[in-house]
Amino acid sequence: MAKMEGILRAEISRLARKEIRAAVGPLARSVRELKRAVAKLTKKANSLAKAVGQAVKAKAAEKVKLEAAPGELKSARFSAGLIRKLRRRLGVTQAELAKLANVSPTTVAFWEQGRNRPTEANKVPLVALRKLGRREVRRLLGDAPKA
Repeated sequence: MAKMEGILRAEISRLARKEIRAAVGPLARSVRELKRAVAKLTKKANSLAKAVGQAVKAKAAEKVKLEAAPGELKSARFSAGLIRKLRRRLGVTQAELAKLANVSPTTVAFWEQGRNRPTEANKVPLVALRKLGRREVRRLLGDAPKA
């Protein structure tokens, strides 16, 4: 009887393994395909994230270009009060004026305090800003116009 029991057990075990393989085989293939698809999507997402990062860096490095005629530069005068008045008329902060003039915010603060004067190169954007209004300046800064 023990012999018969062992044979039945072995046969049932063999048939069960065969059934499991038949059921699990297609699932295993599907899992492998899904893993490949996820790997491809991950690579694509990483490359897109890298491209976005580079675009953001390029946008941040992009400086505002303001031009003025050489004749205007010679006759232009700047004092601490005039720079402050220009900034307030345009409705910008010292940091925003610094961005427009391609200088640091500390430099703008020193100009307004009278501790420093703009150099010839720094006068170019300031002269150009005199001709602009608030909307144009906001557009240059990339903000929506304030109502």
